[in-house]
Formats: sequence, C-alpha cells, structure tokens
Amino acid sequence: MEALGERAIGVVSRGRPRPDPSTRRAGGGGEVDTAEITIDAAWEEALDGIEEFSHIWVLWWIDRFDDPPKARCVHPEGRAEMPLVGLFATRSPHRPFPIGLTAVRLLDRAGNRLVVQGLDAFVDTLVLDIKPYLRRGDMVPEAVVPVWLGRLWQIHDAERGG
Repeated sequence: MEALGERAIGVVSRGRPRPDPSTRRAGGGGEVDTAEITIDAAWEEALDGIEEFSHIWVLWWIDRFDDPPKARCVHPEGRAEMPLVGLFATRSPHRPFPIGLTAVRLLDRAGNRLVVQGLDAFVDTLVLDIKPYLRRGDMVPEAVVPVWLGRLWQIHDAERGG
C-alpha cells in the first residue's frame, strides 16, 4: 500500500464521510452533493485545461477491502432477489485489484482542487488518476445491459423515492 500512496496523484479531501468499518456493506452507499479532490501540488500543472470539460473520470483506490474476494459469483449488491452472476459482471467494490472508476460532473477547479458531483469514494481515499470524459469515445449509445440490472435500477429508484 505504501508504494500505491507514492503513486497516487491526490486524495478525496471533502465528501462522503468514511463509515465505521463494522458497518461494511456491498453496493452503493448513496452520494453527497459534492466532493472535493485535492491533487498533489506536483501534478497541478497537469490539470490545465480540465476545467473545459463538464465531466471527468476519477480512478481511485478502494481501500476498504484488503483481501481479494473469495466468491467468483455474487448476487449484485448482496440482494438475494438478484441473480447470481460473475463478480466481473457487477460494480461490487470488493475486487481482485480494488480500483474504483466514477464518471463525475466537474463543478469547479481552483488550482490543485477539483470540486465534483457524483463521486462515490470516501474522504481520505487515494486518487490514482483523472481523465476527461469524452462524449465520442466514452458514450456508447447502443450499449446493452442485462435485464436484472434494469430491475435493480427500478429498485434503486423506488428506494430513493424517484
């Protein structure tokens, strides 16, 4: 982990508070309106031009899971009503190599600080990389998802009152 910290470009400095480790739960934990990422000063110049993008990808270290998962198949979000599918067919945070990837709205840049919306990483999470979201390369209009994922999204909407 020490080597990873040396390679990280920044840290989530404001946003979702880190939960008590005794309350670990697979799946989404909701989002806060905004989060702040502080990029190491050595990389500040590398951010030049990022403010011209409305959205960016944030790659981050999922540090809440130290051991690789034992199960190769899981029920998405641990929900028994969802089918048993391969781990790689889910967005479970418990990964063989725990890297998080989130597309977020970039609200502001001030020097080495980025204010974003939609980040699902916790405060003090290491940020590994930032990449611009590209409509032409990242959006795939013909993308298909399994039926169970559509059902899961309906459950999320109902739980959120949407």
